[in-house]
Amino acid sequence: MAEKTGVKVKAGVLPEVRKIDRPDFTKKAAAIENAEAERVLHQDEKITQDKAEEAVMAASISSQEAAGEDSENALDESAISDEPKWYVAHTYSGYENKVKSNLDRTIENRHLENQIFEVRVPMQDVVEVKNGVRKAVPRKMFPGYVLVHMIMNDETWYVVRNTTGVTGFVGPGSKPVPLSEAEMRPLGIRTGNISVDFKVGDPVAVVAGVWKDTLGTVTKIDYNKQVATISVELFGRETPVEISFAEVRKTN
Repeated sequence: MAEKTGVKVKAGVLPEVRKIDRPDFTKKAAAIENAEAERVLHQDEKITQDKAEEAVMAASISSQEAAGEDSENALDESAISDEPKWYVAHTYSGYENKVKSNLDRTIENRHLENQIFEVRVPMQDVVEVKNGVRKAVPRKMFPGYVLVHMIMNDETWYVVRNTTGVTGFVGPGSKPVPLSEAEMRPLGIRTGNISVDFKVGDPVAVVAGVWKDTLGTVTKIDYNKQVATISVELFGRETPVEISFAEVRKTN
């Protein structure tokens, strides 16, 4: 028979057992939640600057188009043209290449390749002498300016003006002034583009080349390449064919 130890034990309490400091799981859980929330926040912030700029520009354009601008900020009707011309856009100093990059991306995203054909930052080689060594260094010909070959209308006007880094077009108020042929020659820009009397949807005839005497319908016009894409019937199917402007004539 076991001896009595004389130790009185309270119900639910073990003798000689120290109080255990249990970890505060509520604090750890809160820390985990905060860390996860911070991770999600940083993940959301990883949206590229390019996409963010595009979203801001698109929102700005949409709000302007929805609300309508007053006569001072709207494109002057006399400046609207179906003929592609070279225009000069003002930029913040040092933003010329960034503007070109932003605008090139916007043209692709908004599918404006048939209205805005080229964005150019004119460069020239400048001879520098350093430590007795002559070296040709490329420099911007016109700091603070970017050249844009485009068809001027309300949409292209808004797109260029609202590109990050652009402050406006060269010209009085809301009437952009295109470069003249004399102004373009020193920049190495070709002049004398072939004028066309047809547009997308017009019936045309091919008057020269391998497709001579072929009839078709214009589906796309590329002023930069100076070619028209026409849809012709080939083996019983409509087939797109690129034809030089010089080889196409409108049939009516």
